[in-house]
Amino acid sequence: MKKLLFDLFPLILFFLAFRFADIYVATGVAMAAAITQILWLRLTGRAIEGTHWINLTVIVVFGGATLLFHDDTFIKWKPTVLYWLFAVILLGSRVLMGRNLMRRLMGEKIALPERAWSRLNDSWAGFFIASGALNLYVAFSGRFTESQWVNFKVFGLMILLLLFVVVQSVWLGRHIQADPANEPAPTSPADDADPS
Repeated sequence: MKKLLFDLFPLILFFLAFRFADIYVATGVAMAAAITQILWLRLTGRAIEGTHWINLTVIVVFGGATLLFHDDTFIKWKPTVLYWLFAVILLGSRVLMGRNLMRRLMGEKIALPERAWSRLNDSWAGFFIASGALNLYVAFSGRFTESQWVNFKVFGLMILLLLFVVVQSVWLGRHIQADPANEPAPTSPADDADPS
């Protein structure tokens, strides 16, 4: 739970700053929070994950452009770019390098057949692509206000992610293979014979 709150720290501060100020103040706060997050991890000697670096880069580039040009278009693109980057990384590493990143992340915790690992990797990539497209729709279709987009970015995308994780968990439960190390040793007919 602590890790989840820590990872959501910039997003939470973005939402609060937007409520009390505007999109530009919120963008600056989110940028400062992302930088602070990396500095805290470095100062405390904790591992900085690749996702932290990607998020920092995207928020600094798109947030910086938002503030520099005083145009909220850039920050509205940020979730889409971030999600599509994740999708490209998942698909690209599997197609171009033959590496399944989902297996690399979860392989020590669960055992799946090869086909299931491929589907898991591709389904996450598909989720990121769809979420990025949905963000663009909410941000730029003209059907939603800026405040509604902020709510969608903070709560809508999070709810979609949680629902997707639940669906994935159910799917994984059907495909997880038994770990041979935890299986009882097979008995021979002689072992079952009555010694008396």
